[in-house]
Amino acid sequence: MTVIPDWTLFVQMGNFILLIFVLNAILYKPIRQILIERKKKIQGYKEGIETLQQDASESEKSFQANISEARQQGVREKEVLKQAGQDEEKQITDEINRKAQAELEAVCAQIAKDAENARRGLEKEIEVFSGTIVEKILGRAVI
Repeated sequence: MTVIPDWTLFVQMGNFILLIFVLNAILYKPIRQILIERKKKIQGYKEGIETLQQDASESEKSFQANISEARQQGVREKEVLKQAGQDEEKQITDEINRKAQAELEAVCAQIAKDAENARRGLEKEIEVFSGTIVEKILGRAVI
């Protein structure tokens, strides 16, 4: 058996080439176009995800920086308030010490004054007391 090519071979080849063009236009190009569009969508989604991840990362860094700054500001304010409290405590303590010192001086002055008054009062009566003591010692009245 030998195959003898005749005109049907050329018809078959033409039919095959025509079928390739028709299938390409009707089937392959739309499928390829859909695949390209899907690839573009997926790529767009990937880029969107990357952008959102970068934004989230930057937002987190910004948030952490703000928290750190707020903590530092809180520490500074705490130190200022602590220093103000210590200054106020010192003022109050100094004021109390001044009042106590003034009261102590007033009490000491009053005691000195009372002691001086008592001494003057006793000096006036010293002759009477000494006469009474001498009379008791001698057992008789002294003129």
